[in-house]
Amino acid sequence: MLNQGIGSWPARRARKTPDRIAVVHEGSTSTYRELHERVLRLAHALRTLGVVRGDRIAYLGPNHPAFLETLFAAGTLGAIFVPLNTRLTVPELTHNLVDSGSTVLVHGPEQDGTARAAAAGAGMRHRIALAGPDDDSPGYEELLAHAGTEPLDEAVAPEDPCIIMYTSGTTGRPKGAVLSHANITWNSVNVLVDTDLTGDEVTLVMAPLFHTAGLNMTCLPTLLKGGRVVLLGAFDAERVLELIEELRVTYAFGVPTMYDAMAARPRWATTDLSSLRTLNCGGAPVPARTIATYLDRGLAFSQGYGMTEASPGVLYLDREQAAAKAGSAGVPHFFTDIRIVLPDGREAGPGERGEIQVQGPHVMTGYWNRPEDTEAVFTGEGWLRTGDVARTDDDGYVSIVDRVKDMFVSGGENVYPAEVEEVLLTHPAVAECAVIGVPDPVWGEVGRAVVVLGPGARADRDEILGHLHGRLAKYKIPKTLVLTEELPRTASGKIIKPAVREAYTDAPGERPQA
Repeated sequence: MLNQGIGSWPARRARKTPDRIAVVHEGSTSTYRELHERVLRLAHALRTLGVVRGDRIAYLGPNHPAFLETLFAAGTLGAIFVPLNTRLTVPELTHNLVDSGSTVLVHGPEQDGTARAAAAGAGMRHRIALAGPDDDSPGYEELLAHAGTEPLDEAVAPEDPCIIMYTSGTTGRPKGAVLSHANITWNSVNVLVDTDLTGDEVTLVMAPLFHTAGLNMTCLPTLLKGGRVVLLGAFDAERVLELIEELRVTYAFGVPTMYDAMAARPRWATTDLSSLRTLNCGGAPVPARTIATYLDRGLAFSQGYGMTEASPGVLYLDREQAAAKAGSAGVPHFFTDIRIVLPDGREAGPGERGEIQVQGPHVMTGYWNRPEDTEAVFTGEGWLRTGDVARTDDDGYVSIVDRVKDMFVSGGENVYPAEVEEVLLTHPAVAECAVIGVPDPVWGEVGRAVVVLGPGARADRDEILGHLHGRLAKYKIPKTLVLTEELPRTASGKIIKPAVREAYTDAPGERPQA
């Protein structure tokens, strides 16, 4: 085959395991043979619309087989796939469409109005609706029904661009990380090596596919191995537990808030979870209480650390070390190298805190049409600067301390909010929290805790901040605390610290009584 990209995966899988189930969605199933045929039909349909090599094809919608079909069809044609975050507003989506230069937008029915407005604002040539034809859309299934299935073998090299995946844009305009076919493939190989996925894997995709971990840490590695992916349109804790029991799910990825929501359901104690082999967790460190809750059910987490620009896997802590190395993000993936660099440019020793930098065949080629940003994020030796602070222990296991930009200085001492947040979460009434630095006339900056209490929980500010005394150095303890109903989060579940700072820096934070 001339196509060496991921667009060839359905064809390669269809010739090896044609009748094995590839995708499950809302009770319907598709084999690898059927997936390959639908990808070919969509590729032919896109070609009739004028899509050529290098064009960008965007997708806006929930987890759905059409997401994967569009991704693979783009790869078949040598085009570039642009997954869009369904939580974005019309102006934000318009920006991403214009910035990427997308010419085709495929979208779900739930996003109909948003997609119409964003496509019009971006002046796009074609909009394809999953719901069916309308005034200016031919309809997804209608296009496939009239398209051929003749083989297409566009020459696609591993280093060719495959996906433009936009970062969350928590600081300024989002940037499009360009991931090549090789980047995606090597990341999948890392997952297969370190996670021991098998051909009989049943992977529940409950994180959004437009998020790099949902797509690249669970879905694509499973399809590469020939396993089965179960697509859940939107996360619902009750439905997740039902599917695990009903479909004998073996592998799932989620963020801590998802796993906490599952454990909070009444059926948690009685659901048959015996099929689960691997529970992968990322996006944030897993709180100790969450680990304990799952250990009580005989389940251990495989934790990791990654970023969109690395496709995303960087570090991985397998379940065998989950207890011994609790709090660590693990060691580098098999084909990944990292280093921790001090502010003066020297490499850090064990216990020293510095910026974690990454190299490997899964690291992005750069930011789309942003040469200056690309140059800034890579060192002269080709290491990707992550902007995250980390340290290693004597065994080489890495702990992520915090974001470089989240750290603040109080009275000359560096304070890492993640460390404070971890201790805050040990208070039984605290469900979620974020710590930020706010101006102080004496100390320069001091900490402010923004806290969400658990359902039905009661605790006052004195009690919560008092819980930190004896557990943290005095300068690390926040001077004020704000109670709130919810914290701003990205679609992947991460707390948006810039939004917290914007909302709560000038808020009337209450001090505990002296």
